[in-house]
Amino acid sequence: MDRIRKRRLVRTGLLLSPLLALVAVLVLARPGGDDTGQDRARDACAPLTVTGWRVDAAMTGEFARYGDDNTRTDDWTGGDGSRSVRLPDGRTLWLSADTFLDRVHPETALGGPSRDPSPVWVRNAGVVMAPDGRLERTLLGPGPGALFPGLAAADGREVWRWPAQGVVEPRRPGSSERVVRVLLWQREEGSDPWFFGIPRATEVATLSLPDLAVESVEPIDVPAATDPAQRVLYGTSAVREDGWTYVFGADERTAQGRSSRAHVARVPDGSLADRTAWRYWDGRAWSADPGAAAPLPVGAAPGEDPGRGASNTYTVTRRGDTWLLLTTDAGGPDGRGMTTVTSYWACSPQGPWHGPSDALTPPLPDGGREAGAVVYNPQAHPAFSGGGPHGGRALPAGADLLLGYDVNVTQSTAAVQRDVELYRPRFVRLELSASR
Repeated sequence: MDRIRKRRLVRTGLLLSPLLALVAVLVLARPGGDDTGQDRARDACAPLTVTGWRVDAAMTGEFARYGDDNTRTDDWTGGDGSRSVRLPDGRTLWLSADTFLDRVHPETALGGPSRDPSPVWVRNAGVVMAPDGRLERTLLGPGPGALFPGLAAADGREVWRWPAQGVVEPRRPGSSERVVRVLLWQREEGSDPWFFGIPRATEVATLSLPDLAVESVEPIDVPAATDPAQRVLYGTSAVREDGWTYVFGADERTAQGRSSRAHVARVPDGSLADRTAWRYWDGRAWSADPGAAAPLPVGAAPGEDPGRGASNTYTVTRRGDTWLLLTTDAGGPDGRGMTTVTSYWACSPQGPWHGPSDALTPPLPDGGREAGAVVYNPQAHPAFSGGGPHGGRALPAGADLLLGYDVNVTQSTAAVQRDVELYRPRFVRLELSASR
C-alpha cells in the first residue's frame, strides 16, 4: 500500500497533468438550503461506506494488453485522466488526457516493457472498448493529433483541452437521437504557479453515434474572475438522475497555496451543450448565474480537522437514493492525503456530504515505490459494476463498484518510458455497505 499524491509532468519533454492540483483541499462550506424533493431523498437514503476492496486484475490487464500491442504504433500506450462512458450499443468510450502513442518494446532483463525516450504524445484521446470488454481502437485527430484539438492564445501560447467526464444524452430535449457529450477543461500555457496550465473555460464537445465523430465544441462557462485561482471548471464527475445531469467541479486556489472548493451544476437532459440551460447551486437554489455558485458542504467529521476534505478530481456516483463521493484524503492528518482514498455520502448532490470514511490505499505497480510513483484521480465506473450495466445511473443494492486510478512518476518522465506500467490506469472493486 503506497502513497497517493499528484503527479506533475512538465510539457515539451515532460507532459503536463490535467490533475496537477490533486493535493488541493476543498474548503468545507456550511450546508445551504434544501432543494425541492430533498426531504424525500433524505428519508430514503442511508449512510454508505466502503467496507472492502479487491484488485481488478482483468481490467488493469486489458489496458496493459492493448497498450503493449504494436499492431499499430499510432494508438494509446498510456495516459491519465481516465474516465469512461457506456454507449447505447454496449461499447464503452474511455477518455484519456495527456496520452502517449508510439511503439512499446518488450520486457527485458533490464526492465520494461518500455517506450522510446521521447515518444509521440497528444493532449487527449479516446479509446473504444467492445461490449465484451476488449479495447479495440484509439480515437485521435488528424496528424495524429488530439481528438479535441487545441487552440492558441493571442500571444501564441498553447491552449489545450483535457477531457473530463462524459455522458450519453438526447441530442436535444425530447429527441430520440442520442449523442455523447464530453466535458472539457480548456487551459492555457502559463508560468509559476501555473505550470499545469491556466484554467480558462468549461466546454462541452458533442460526438455523434455510433461513429464517435467530433461534431462541435461549445463554450459553457468562461469564469469572470481575473484571478485564475478563483475560476471553477466543471466536469470532474457527472451523474444523470431524474431528467437532469449533475455536473461537479472545483476552483483552483491551490495554485496560490490555498484550498480549493467543490461546486455542482445541473442541466436538463439533452441540453449539456446549451450554456443557457445550466443552473448552478448557490447554496439555496439553482441559479442561472455561474458567478453565484456556492461551495458544496463537503466536510470533515465533527471534532476533526476542518481543513480536511476532497481533492479537485473527486468522483461521484449513486446507490439507491444515496450519493457517494470518493476522493483522495486532501488535508488529512500526517499527510494522509498522499496515501488514502476516502468517501463521503449525501442524500442529494448538493449535500451536505457526511464523512470522511477511509476507503483504501490503492496499490502501485511492481517497482512503483522504488521508482517514486504516485497514484491519483480515483474515478468511479458504475457501468462496469456488479449487478449489470447501469449506464451511469444508480447502483442497485449489493453491487460492487469499479474504481480506477491513475499512476505516474511525478519527477521523472524517463521513468515512465522505461516502465510503461508507471503511466497507465489501474482498477479495484469496492464493496459498499449502507447502515441506518
